[in-house]
Amino acid sequence: MKKVLKSIGILFFGLVVLGAAPTWADGLTGPQKNAVRSAKQYISIMGFSRAGLIQQLSSDAGDGYNVTDATVAVDTLNIDWNEQAVRSAQNYLSMMGFSCKGLVEQLSSNAGDKYTMSQATYGARQAGACE
Repeated sequence: MKKVLKSIGILFFGLVVLGAAPTWADGLTGPQKNAVRSAKQYISIMGFSRAGLIQQLSSDAGDGYNVTDATVAVDTLNIDWNEQAVRSAQNYLSMMGFSCKGLVEQLSSNAGDKYTMSQATYGARQAGACE
C-alpha cells in the first residue's frame, strides 16, 4: 500500500512539475483550490455532511473561505455522503449511547451535523443504532 501511495505521489509531483494540473483543478480559482485541499483534509479526519463541510470551510470560526468558494470546492470532490454519515454515526456511538431516533436527529439537525434525513437514517442504521 505504501508503494502505491508513493507511486501516486511521484506521479502527482511529476504532473505538477510538468505543468499538468489534476482534472479537479481545471477552472478553479486559487481560493477554490485551497478550499479543496482543506476539505480533503477535514474529510480525512472525520465524517462531514455536505452542508457541514461547507459551513466548516466558510465560517469565521472555521477556515473563512467565502461560501461560493467553499461550495464549489466541496462539489468538486467525489464524496459518498452516506459513508460520511456512517462515519459520523460511528463516532457518536463510540462516545455515548444514542437511540436510533436520537442519533438520526443529531445527524440531521441544523444544530448538529446537517445530513439529509435520508443520509442520517442510513448512517444510524449502518452504525447499528437501529437494530
